[in-house]
Amino acid sequence: MNDCIFCKIISKEIPADIIYEDDHVISFLDIKGLNPGHSLVIPKKHCENIYSFDSETAQQVFTVVPVIARAIKQAVDANGINIGMNNEIAAGQAVFHAHVHVIPRYRNDGYQLWEGKPVSHEVSQDIADKIKKAL
Repeated sequence: MNDCIFCKIISKEIPADIIYEDDHVISFLDIKGLNPGHSLVIPKKHCENIYSFDSETAQQVFTVVPVIARAIKQAVDANGINIGMNNEIAAGQAVFHAHVHVIPRYRNDGYQLWEGKPVSHEVSQDIADKIKKAL
């Protein structure tokens, strides 16, 4: 992908603070991280989002995520870690090369988690049935 910023990081066309790299996955610090150590874990193979992952790509990426999380937690003495992945514009995806955020968190760091909305059992059951059919 000629215009993909993450593909350019992978090919070393543009610099990044790379913290991990193997044949299939690369991880680097987010240039606009929420806290110091906020990193991205991405497949080297260009995939637009999670829907593009085959099982092998998913295994490669998600095998590395906990390794990176443990290293970040230790390195920056975080109280916790958030793992997240934004898929499509509605979910906040800004770079269309799949990437998993590994975000170190601290008590009272000012970032809030989302609040859930109550759902009736009937609605929940209907949604669960639709998801099962889609599988």
